[in-house]
Amino acid sequence: MAGAAMSVWATGMESLEAFVKNVKSGRAEFTQTVTAPAKEGQPARAKVSTGTFEFQRPGQFKFDYKKPFAQTIVADGKTLWLYDADLNQVTQRAQAQALGSTPAALIAAAPDLRALQADFTLESAPERDGLQWVKATPKAKDGQLQGIQVGFQGEALAALEIQDSFGQRSVLKFSKVEVNPALGAGAFAFKAPAGADVLKQ
Repeated sequence: MAGAAMSVWATGMESLEAFVKNVKSGRAEFTQTVTAPAKEGQPARAKVSTGTFEFQRPGQFKFDYKKPFAQTIVADGKTLWLYDADLNQVTQRAQAQALGSTPAALIAAAPDLRALQADFTLESAPERDGLQWVKATPKAKDGQLQGIQVGFQGEALAALEIQDSFGQRSVLKFSKVEVNPALGAGAFAFKAPAGADVLKQ
């Protein structure tokens, strides 16, 4: 298989391997649909949010939710910051404890495939929607995640599906994906806005 021209028969695992090896940074727009499990007599309700996503390996990323509520999640390599604009509240956590078996680790945190395999059981899943899929099952049994599927178009990230242990399903679809953009030195620096409450966890 030559260079970036992945064959149409590439498996999800081949796409994941190429993504981890060749894509050191990225930028995209995303749409996230979160569907809560149906309650008795009520249909499942879906919430849709949109925003932008950037990452740089290893361990730096930023989700900037624009609609319907402004929220920012930033990992700067040491600390994971979560800023809720409506509450004017910042939550600060040690990144090492927060990330291991999360979807963010799959996309941005891991330096290589071996590091991912320490936290996840990885396997190719059947192709659908024109994408190659990898199923990732967290090895930690006490986590809130049941399973994650990552969809690739070649070695470009295209979708992320997350099922948690409460039956909630989140689907992120990425568009306008840029591979290996030059991200500025301060791209993942976070400074709590003036007057915000900062909670350390």
